[in-house]
Amino acid sequence: MSSTLETIKDQISTNPVLLYMKGTPQMPQCGFSSQAVQALMACGQKFAFVNILEHPDIRAELPKYANWPTFPQLWLSGELVGGCDIIMDLHQQGELLAMVEAAAQGQATA
Repeated sequence: MSSTLETIKDQISTNPVLLYMKGTPQMPQCGFSSQAVQALMACGQKFAFVNILEHPDIRAELPKYANWPTFPQLWLSGELVGGCDIIMDLHQQGELLAMVEAAAQGQATA
């Protein structure tokens, strides 16, 4: 197993709310990452992020591991939620808040 894959698995397992994105929450580098950050911030919980633009190894490996080709990627309690469209749909339906709160409190989201 590559060290990059180990890093990804460690990030996912140790951060209950984790966003892989382009840029940072303060300076998103793409519109999709910006939308995802805004939806997450509206939930009022702390979340971890990984700027894939600074980590080309993770940018290359994560889509294979997650079986999800695009960024951003939101992970809650070790489970892939999805990308921007799914995040925004969940946010608009009022479901994202409960999912993020449950993950932040260490409860399973499934």
